[in-house]
Amino acid sequence: MIICIASGKGGTGKTTIATNLAVSLNGGVQLLDCDVEEPNAHLFMKPEIKHTERVTTPIPEVDLDRCDFCGECAKICQFGAITVIGKKVLTFPELCHSCKGCMMVCPQEAISEKERELGILEAGLSGPVAFVRGRLRVGEVMSPPVINRVKEHIDAEKIAIIDAPPGTSCPVIAALKGSDFAIMVTEPTPFGLNDLKLAIGAVRILEIPLGIIINRSDIGDDRVVQYAKQENIPILMEIPDNRKIAEAYSRGIMMVDVMPEMKDKFRVMYDKIRKLL
Repeated sequence: MIICIASGKGGTGKTTIATNLAVSLNGGVQLLDCDVEEPNAHLFMKPEIKHTERVTTPIPEVDLDRCDFCGECAKICQFGAITVIGKKVLTFPELCHSCKGCMMVCPQEAISEKERELGILEAGLSGPVAFVRGRLRVGEVMSPPVINRVKEHIDAEKIAIIDAPPGTSCPVIAALKGSDFAIMVTEPTPFGLNDLKLAIGAVRILEIPLGIIINRSDIGDDRVVQYAKQENIPILMEIPDNRKIAEAYSRGIMMVDVMPEMKDKFRVMYDKIRKLL
């Protein structure tokens, strides 16, 4: 089973839910940190990294001795990553989506490919939990290829828990795609509800079953609960605004370590998800 933890905005407690759920289940669990721009699950899981690899993407390299400057490569590129000006061919690697269209249409076969580094992937163990994370290179914007590389490490024999990026943009879709269930984490505030609605819209387009966790459930109003009822979305868990949890979080300590009773609640939630599916 693949469970993706997502949210409409950052700071709702998405990573807290992902990490605590991972350690609460009885073995056979894999945690994948796909929030590659700001990965922080390792702060709580403290994994022993056993494998590191570069994540790259192919970009065009033009042999000017073979090129006749016909411009076919520039015509097919929808992102302006390659252009022909007189007797020069300019490439813009940051804009390239690695579709290889320019290579396919080049009549002189003057375009080959080289690798551009996007980030790194790290894998290891945190106790019995298998841990994988991606880390985007500083200044890089193409995060979906790094997310997809992390997801290539999903073990079909394990319960895979994905910590997705926040929001509703392309990286979130890349993380959600292929999941069996989405847990949407929110807070009971007007901003939380607004962003939750946007995120749920994206999940429904992907036709992924979902449920809601309300974090810091006693700080706001009941509009999230009312919305869930109207939309027939199950509320999987409500977590109170507890000082113990906040202090543990600030020290990189698991919620379930300071409140052991929460382990049972996460297990009950997992059983609820299995029944929903």
